[in-house]
Amino acid sequence: MSDHKHTNRLIDETSPYLLQHAHNPVDWYPWGDDAFAAARNENKPILLSIGYSACHWCHVMEHESFENEDIASLMNENFVSIKVDREERPDLDQIYMNAVQMMTHHGGWPMTVFLTPEGVPFYGGTYFPPEDRYNMPGFPRVLISMAEAYRDRPDDIQQTGASILAELNRLSLARESNEPLTQKLLAQAFKGIVKTYDPANGGFGGAPKFPPAMTLEFLLRVHHNTGSQEALDVVTNTCRKMADGGIYDQLGGGFHRYSTDARWLVPHFEKMLYDNALLCRLYLHYYQLTHDESARRTAEGILDYVVREMTDANGGFYSTQDADSEGEEGKFFVWSPDEIASVLDVEGAALFSAYYDVTQGGNFEGKNILNVTRPLEDVAAKAKVTLEHLQQSLEGSRGKLFELRENRVKPDRDEKILTAWNGMMLASFAEAAAILDRVDYLEIAKRNARFLLDNLLRDDLLLRTYKDGAAKLNAYLEDYAFLGDGLLTLYEATGELEWFEATLSLTNRMIEEFWDEEDGGFFFTGKSHENLIVRSKDYFDNATPSGNSVAADVMLRLAALTDNNDYRRRAVTILRLIADSLRRYPSGFGRALCALDFHLGTPREIAIVGDHDAMQTRLLRSAVWHSYVPNKVVAQTVPGDDESAQLIPLLRDRRLVDNMPTAYVCEHFTCSEPVTDPEKLAVQLAQPRPVSGAMTG
Repeated sequence: MSDHKHTNRLIDETSPYLLQHAHNPVDWYPWGDDAFAAARNENKPILLSIGYSACHWCHVMEHESFENEDIASLMNENFVSIKVDREERPDLDQIYMNAVQMMTHHGGWPMTVFLTPEGVPFYGGTYFPPEDRYNMPGFPRVLISMAEAYRDRPDDIQQTGASILAELNRLSLARESNEPLTQKLLAQAFKGIVKTYDPANGGFGGAPKFPPAMTLEFLLRVHHNTGSQEALDVVTNTCRKMADGGIYDQLGGGFHRYSTDARWLVPHFEKMLYDNALLCRLYLHYYQLTHDESARRTAEGILDYVVREMTDANGGFYSTQDADSEGEEGKFFVWSPDEIASVLDVEGAALFSAYYDVTQGGNFEGKNILNVTRPLEDVAAKAKVTLEHLQQSLEGSRGKLFELRENRVKPDRDEKILTAWNGMMLASFAEAAAILDRVDYLEIAKRNARFLLDNLLRDDLLLRTYKDGAAKLNAYLEDYAFLGDGLLTLYEATGELEWFEATLSLTNRMIEEFWDEEDGGFFFTGKSHENLIVRSKDYFDNATPSGNSVAADVMLRLAALTDNNDYRRRAVTILRLIADSLRRYPSGFGRALCALDFHLGTPREIAIVGDHDAMQTRLLRSAVWHSYVPNKVVAQTVPGDDESAQLIPLLRDRRLVDNMPTAYVCEHFTCSEPVTDPEKLAVQLAQPRPVSGAMTG
């Protein structure tokens, strides 16, 4: 016997977000033919509700409205209600979010959209309260109004829907720029981006603040190419402020989604896999450039958090952790002085509280979000202790408080495994293994790659999501592009040909499924996908990079390795399609700017010949990854490996020198003198740029 009064069709889904709604009194449908057939047969409009499991306001609206019998009755009587997990179905989320933004000039989740039985939107919004408040109409009022409009004014509904549909189709149109792609475009983008820089707090603009990982990656390249101190200062300050802020989990590692204030103190406490993947690579690259140990610690903190909290027994990475625990946002992460004093001695508690800004009054609803407001040196001087003593004390205290926190009720975790997000984190682990010389991270990366290729590839087509032993849903452009990026990075870190072959296979299938032969660029959905009201393209680097940006980057790198001009041509087409938008809104194209920088630069083509596990080969590999060389491709082979040489022209006719593992640094397949000494290789790769401004604290 079930203890639940209500059970609806969502009970058969695998998404944790959909299952959270399976016992609502609302007669929910999952997205599919059954829902649309019911709407047509009953001549009812569709109420589409889109959210995700880590979304605080999604939980609020569920509790206030979807668990309310009276509101559910209104929904069941007047609508066919569909619930969608935006992380499983980013195609639907993108289309209908665009529609809501057109209608209301803002967006967010939970998203509530009213559709005709053909799926065309005619009204929408985000969160609605259960009664009129916050200068917002109550949800019942909205439901009654929409039901009456659909019943009494069908012509108005049809006209509104047709207008929105036409605008949605226009959104995907892009024309190749008439202007050439030049370094001038990168310089203009840099000037546009720094206009909104916040020198006091780091980051861009005011509250709320989202970690701008992709934009900062571009600024690292600006500094690398031009020596711009301004570009490096922006990255240094922002990376330090974020890592010191409450947005970073000072005890457990990993970043929360965003900061509700301008100074990175009070986060929205959910943790997303994709944020941490992007930020990990940023801190790794910053570490390569500056060799600042605090950046290394931040990157390792992210990865160790993912290993501990977000990794499936089979090697996949989970999606998100909630903001809430025990019904309160942030409860798991905040502290009172008494809790700290309960496990630390008097001196330890005093030093910890001084460094992490813990006070009796608190900085968040009477409690304390741990954050760093003063350098270690200042805290040590004021407490009259040595720097070494303070560091040892803080390390011990963090360990004790982490153990105490582990006994709290943890936030819920969304354990579905998404191909795109896993591809991003795969790239982070692969790069971390190479940059930090961490064999454990390399094993995690390989295990993840094997899991994805074994479980989310069916008949040469990728699937989007995996949960409870089942993979489903056609993959999107971002799944192909992000996984391709992860696999290619893993190949560069290891030299193991299977990852390169998998990248080629995925890229060729991506072109076949998603490329627009008429106008260029990649569609969001593939040829094998169901028909939706529009077949959109996405070029904007939002919370995650656009599939087109990453696809362009991957194809440019493959072109450098294979000399396949078709990859290069398609990548350049994408860059030309977005060039005019990039000029106007550079901060929205951080990943695309990095791809453009690769295209306009002269990438280093690095070939290493030698047994993969030989110490000297490993030392040459370490020299390649020791310094920041953003525009590079790395290929490896063993003597006599004809298969690699056939696929990768860079590896042809590469021989050992003096029977020693040997590295060749080339540009456009023209190579410098081969070297066997890692130090000489580092000199060949070195850029004569001054590096300063390392992070502190």
